[in-house]
Amino acid sequence: MSDASDAAQDPAAAHVAVRSRLLQRMVSAMLVVVAVIHLLPLSGVLGAERLEALYGMALDDPNLILLMRHRAVLFGLLGVGLLIAVRRPSLHAAALLAAAVSVVSFLWLAASAESTNAAIGRVVIADVVAAVALGIGAAAHLLARRRAADSASRGPGD
Repeated sequence: MSDASDAAQDPAAAHVAVRSRLLQRMVSAMLVVVAVIHLLPLSGVLGAERLEALYGMALDDPNLILLMRHRAVLFGLLGVGLLIAVRRPSLHAAALLAAAVSVVSFLWLAASAESTNAAIGRVVIADVVAAVALGIGAAAHLLARRRAADSASRGPGD
């Protein structure tokens, strides 16, 4: 029997299905928030002027500019990957993990830095927002998985 016909015959199954969809939408919404945060630095690929505006520092070394532009591309790839995962629940866990590694590693590095400028401070704030969104998304993901496992173990009509 399909989930739709199970839900039509069993109000409890319908309730579980609705909650599962809501939890998946919550994960997707949080992935969108984190994706946007990761896509913002993508404009740095355009050159030193944009990088200087993003990070509030002069970039005079062509090698550093190259590395920072490459960093912008990597953030863009992560952002696009997060957006792809929005529509594919099977990728939610991997997307949450990849974003968490990015966010937590930057926050750890920033916390261990001797000092940072105001622009980096804004990046820290953005990553704190991303960390909160990831926490909410991870909790919703885990709850959805638990509910699905509980529902599967009970079977139809239980």
